[in-house]
Amino acid sequence: MYDSGKVITGLLAFAVLVTLPFWYTAAGGKGGFRPEPKLAPGLEGKKCVESKAFMRASHMDLLNLWRDEVVRQDLRVHFSPDGRAFEKSLTNTCLKCHSNTGEFCDRCHNYVGVQPYCWDCHMEKKLKGAE
Repeated sequence: MYDSGKVITGLLAFAVLVTLPFWYTAAGGKGGFRPEPKLAPGLEGKKCVESKAFMRASHMDLLNLWRDEVVRQDLRVHFSPDGRAFEKSLTNTCLKCHSNTGEFCDRCHNYVGVQPYCWDCHMEKKLKGAE
């Protein structure tokens, strides 16, 4: 252990570099650009099928659940926590309010680098009509 000073210095430098993003954010630094999806005009006060926080974190899980329940069990109605009923449909429920996919969906999807396969079926007619 003749090089113990170098090893300890290296481990400390590594620990500082690995934890630097956490320290930066805790000190009030901004983590970087965060996309803000824009709702269509007139929808600002309208309630979604679930809370905003839930939809940001888990909308993909909800859509997958809806797909499975509709296709496999023919369960076509979603009840929100406050008791409102919605049709389990990306096209007939979600896209009625979030029709501008470029300003709403694509902002976050492009930011995180995902290409949802939902659009393969649900946007095909709309995209063909736009050409």
